[in-house]
Order: sequence, then C-alpha cells, then structure tokens
Amino acid sequence: MNAISTSLDSSTEQLWAVLRQTLAQIGRRHADAVFASSFGVEDMLLSHAIFEAALPIGVFTLDTGRLHTETQKMREVVQQRYGIDVPALRPDATVVAAHVAEHGEFGFYESVDLRKACCGMRKVEPLRRALQGRSAWLTGQRREQSVTRTELPEAEYDTVFGLTKYNPLAAWSVDQVWAVIHALDIPYNPLHDQGYPSIGCEPCTRAIRPGEDLRAGRWWWEQKLSKECGLHAGNLHDLKG
Repeated sequence: MNAISTSLDSSTEQLWAVLRQTLAQIGRRHADAVFASSFGVEDMLLSHAIFEAALPIGVFTLDTGRLHTETQKMREVVQQRYGIDVPALRPDATVVAAHVAEHGEFGFYESVDLRKACCGMRKVEPLRRALQGRSAWLTGQRREQSVTRTELPEAEYDTVFGLTKYNPLAAWSVDQVWAVIHALDIPYNPLHDQGYPSIGCEPCTRAIRPGEDLRAGRWWWEQKLSKECGLHAGNLHDLKG
C-alpha cells in the first residue's frame, strides 16, 4: 500500500514521493546497493519503500548478540508483513569470546575505547564484510538526531568503507517519519512506544527523559561528541574538522 492518507500535510507527502523516486534512482545507479537495517523507525520506513516497490536494494541486519528481544522479533514481523527474510549478519564468535575473556562482559562501560572496540567487533566488522566489493550502501540517519549528524549530506563518499553512502532521510524530521509510519501502517519496534527513540544493543540503550535529545539514550554514560559506534565514524571526523 503506497497511497498516503489525506491527513498528511503536503510537504510530508512530497517528501515521501521524493524518497521513493530517490530510492529507485539509487537502485538503477547501483545494482549492488544494500541497506543495513536496525529495525528502528527510520529503517522500517526505508525498508517499506524498498519492499513495496520491489527495488533491487538488498536489506540485511546486524545481529550483535546483545539486542533487545523486541528488536530480534522484528525479523519475524517483517517476514509476516512483506514475505521477506532479512538476513542477519553476526560477529566472529571467537573474537567476541576473546574480548569478553580479557575485558569482561560489560567492559564497554569502563572507557570509550573499550566501548568502541565492542562496537567494532559486533557491528563494524560484520558490516565491513557485507560491504566488501560493493559500490553503495544506504542508512536511515537524519540530521536532527544528534550533534554528530547536523551536517549530514544525502549522498557522500564513505571513506571508512570505501564506497558511496546514501542518507535519503537526512532532511526528514522525526514527526514526518512517524506521520508516514502511521499513514501507511508500517510496523515498528514496540520499544519506540516505551521511550526509546533510538535503539541499539540492550546494555547500551535506555529510554530517554523529557527534554533529552533523540540519541541521549545511546551510550548514555558518554559525552555527546563520542556517540557514534563506528558504522558512521565519518560523522565524527566531519565534526572535528
């Protein structure tokens, strides 16, 4: 179902139309493009657009081994709604076991370096494998999500992974995302209704408090400028330079 409810304002309806056109253009330009979905609300919106139009953009997810049960169940939700099995890429179990043996199961709370090392083995390396040899990938990042993303372009060269990176929701507001989610009855992670606007690994994510920014619940014990996991490390480079 791609018909938009008339309750949407014209600017949001236009955004949705442009998004669908943009994704189709990316699919034509990059036959090997992929989208790494976290099953967060932005990623569910993008997945819906890809699945409903049967675009040639592969969708997969990164199963870190530390996800909420609600997030894990979203694979089944997608399967039931769209008839598509989203592949889950997992970290090297031997590497994870060695790290945990040396630093403990929750060593990431002790320093930014250890936290980034945990993100690196659980998320970045599996993603690197998935992107190897490809020409483009897509993300659900938006500019208003955090201070590390305020200058986010809609298309860029990803120097971390060496390919083109598209952020087609960069200019969208959270209200616009939710308006389309509700208008098209797109399924979403129930944690969003429990105060989690941004959802990552369970030990590293909490619900936000009134007045906090949208990513305050991610790595809440760290400073704002360090809050990227490595998947979008280029955001931090741009912020510094």
